[in-house]
Formats: sequence, structure tokens, C-alpha cells
Amino acid sequence: MPALEEELRQIMADETARLHAAPDLAERVMRAAGGRRTRVRGAALAAVAAVIAAAPIGYVTLGSAATSGEPPVVVQPTTATTLEPPAIDDTPPVPSDPPDLGDLGDGKAFGHVKVGYLPEGLRWSHWSVDHGDSYSTSYNFDGDKNGFYCVQIYMYEDAAVQELDERIQQYRDEGEGEEVTIGDRTGYLVVQNVGEDGMKGTPTLFLRMGDRQRAEIMFSPMYVKKFSGAEAVNAELRRIAEGLTSTL
Repeated sequence: MPALEEELRQIMADETARLHAAPDLAERVMRAAGGRRTRVRGAALAAVAAVIAAAPIGYVTLGSAATSGEPPVVVQPTTATTLEPPAIDDTPPVPSDPPDLGDLGDGKAFGHVKVGYLPEGLRWSHWSVDHGDSYSTSYNFDGDKNGFYCVQIYMYEDAAVQELDERIQQYRDEGEGEEVTIGDRTGYLVVQNVGEDGMKGTPTLFLRMGDRQRAEIMFSPMYVKKFSGAEAVNAELRRIAEGLTSTL
């Protein structure tokens, strides 16, 4: 009876695809047999048993259904629980602004330093950042915190001093930059972040302001274009460094 076997196989495939036994499965198998109920009863029940074995949820009670032709009853275990996947919070975190130095007025004093000189036309950008032992502010033409900086001064104190000294030593080891003297203080003059494609870097003067304090004075590559050349830029960097006074 190939046709019947094929019907049984299809019904089993349909049910196992759902991973549970349907309440009317036995009756459907019997109907598929038509008038040959007696001859195929064993095959039908075997099919139901196979589906039950493949179904992980609940179980089927055959009982009198096996002999009466009534559909079997599906009984769900009373102790079974449905495991839900843990909730996932996919809300992106809201970025927070880094800590700043607050309102610096004209920006000529911040943290533990006073700025005595800035190139003509520059004013405080209303931007700053405060990491405790390192902090910074910048200056531009329009005072817009979202605009481009012209000059930036980054201060390093106490624990942060070592990190900066190690960075300066790397420039020395690589033969980049030069030692400079600013009054009775020492410094190091270098162009940082020179691009491999020949893009202009950032002229920088590192200034030693005491055992516990260093300054990093930077000109933006865009601002540099306003000067006649490297000598003019370095002269302005030196003047800014000369005007820095520590209050530490």
C-alpha cells in the first residue's frame, strides 16, 4: 500500500515540522486509510507514536482512542513553563559631554595657568575639557565652540606629566624636533601628526613649567597658513610660551 504509506509519511512530516502532536492526528490517519481501518490501525498508531516521540511539548493520551476511533487527547504538563528569551535593551546610549572647565571669561586663565599673550585677533573659543591632571582650552577668531581652533593649550600636571615626557622622548629618539630655551625654562619644538601624504602637521611647543607641570602649545595646520613660514610660526609659539605663568 504505497499510497497509504506516502500519506502517512506526509502527515508525520507536517506534524513534526510543528514540533507537537495535533489532537486529531490519529483520526486523520484513520481517515487516510478509508475502509481499511483494521489493516492500518497498527501503522496509524505507530505514526502517532513517532510524532509524539519527536514532540518536546506535552504528550498524547491514546487510551480508548486506539480502539474507539475517537481522536486522542493532548495533555500539557502542569509544571511546564514557557521560557522567554531575556529582554534586550537595544536603546543606544545617550552620549554625554566630557567634563569642562566652566566659564573661563576671556579664557586667559584656566586651571593652574595664566595666558599672557595670544596672537592678534584670537579669543577664547568657549570650549574646554577637564580630565583632572590634564586639561585644555583653545582660541579662535569667532569664539564659537563648534568652530575650528587656531591655538590650543593643553596642560599636564602630576601623574600626567610622565606620559607627556615619554612622548617628548620618543620625538628625541626619532630625531624629530629640537630643544629650545624659553627664558629660564626649557622646551621642545616639533611638528606633530605629519601625514604620510605630505599633509601639513601641527606645530607644537612643549614647555617645562616646573617639576609637576608641563604645557603643550599647538597651532592648527589651517591657522599656520596665515603666517609667512615656519620661522614666523615658531616665533609666535615662543611668545605664547613666554607669557604662560604657573599658579600651581
